[in-house]
Amino acid sequence: MSSDPSRFAGATRLQLHLGGWEAKPGWIIVNVEDREGVDVRSSVTDLSMFPDGSAVEIYASHVYEHLGYQDELHQAFAEASRVLMPGGRLRVAVPDLEVLCRLFLERGSDLQAQFMVQRMIMGGQMEPFDFHKTGFSEPILKALLREHGFTDFRRVDDFKLFQDTSVLKFQGVAISLNLQCTRGPTRGRRGVSGLGEPAAP
Repeated sequence: MSSDPSRFAGATRLQLHLGGWEAKPGWIIVNVEDREGVDVRSSVTDLSMFPDGSAVEIYASHVYEHLGYQDELHQAFAEASRVLMPGGRLRVAVPDLEVLCRLFLERGSDLQAQFMVQRMIMGGQMEPFDFHKTGFSEPILKALLREHGFTDFRRVDDFKLFQDTSVLKFQGVAISLNLQCTRGPTRGRRGVSGLGEPAAP
């Protein structure tokens, strides 16, 4: 496990698996936790060990909801945009807040089911990194990614890459928002969507 920038100096067409632990040939696992199979220990807000435009693909399943939307999330998307080459692909999976809210309301008479749904919204909270700070609908996720230069969005049911939370179902209902997009020719500019701006009086 190494975060030494010299290890990746001159690297091209990298495939980065952010927040993962399932080893797969060709993929570099980046995780803030010291787990078996992790290649680089770092937060997704700091990918400084990878040169600009060195990755052809980034995969992040149920990672970005653990970041605060004021700064951490924007730092992470900016880093993904920096590291990806123009035309590179970002695959993102996050909890679908619209689906989870609907499940929570529909199961009002089932207290245990409601508790499990709120746990998926707020995080399992079994360890320090298992808390959710940001909720996503498809329009919110797209708007935030556009700020950082991502385009060509496509929602999918299954990325067919890793067996992880991106394919999780609760009582037969898929709870993950899976979005594939492309790094555009520029990195974008934070704030153009207006999200997070205080409402006018």
